[in-house]
Amino acid sequence: MLFMQMMKDGGPVMWIILGCSLIAVYYFLEKWFQFHREQINVKELVKGLVNVLKRDGFIEAISLCDNTPGPVARVLAAAILAYERGDDDLRQAIEDANMEEIPKLERHVNLLATIGYIAPLLGLLGTVLGMMRAFQTIHAKSVYLSAADLSGDINMALITTAAGLCVAIPCYIAYNYLTSRIHSICQEMERAASEINYFFKHHKSNRKPQVENE
Repeated sequence: MLFMQMMKDGGPVMWIILGCSLIAVYYFLEKWFQFHREQINVKELVKGLVNVLKRDGFIEAISLCDNTPGPVARVLAAAILAYERGDDDLRQAIEDANMEEIPKLERHVNLLATIGYIAPLLGLLGTVLGMMRAFQTIHAKSVYLSAADLSGDINMALITTAAGLCVAIPCYIAYNYLTSRIHSICQEMERAASEINYFFKHHKSNRKPQVENE
């Protein structure tokens, strides 16, 4: 009841702010569940891949990556496939995989920052509209003017300002949280790619003497 009364008192701008807040909540939850589903133990994954690849079990390694969620596993799969094809530059294959995965991580995150930026502006717009209505009321009732005549217009101005700030503050917090998660995932991708690349270089050097002896 109180919520609907505030929406009514705040005017049409309140519905725009409400719509922005619902969009922000939807995309934050979408990204949060995405990161939660794709959260893995990267060290254990790399360790398992190294143990498999020491036996030249490329099919088993690719299958392990395919059954592991997250961008780290997909980047490692790209590196393994590139090595199996005999590509000389594994870093290029890893960079190509990173360029494909990073936009997936960042998708819709900037929308939270945008809503966090425009929500206070929408609140300010509501404030300006409320003050305009207040001055119109003063102009219409210049003789017999009471506080009750202005209370609705001033209430509209204050409610929209408060609503805009209430939406903007959580949006900035959510944006910074998701950005930090993306940064952490990117670091894990780089670290895992470097470890698998180092292993392949070491693995190559161990295989060369065997070919020469034969």
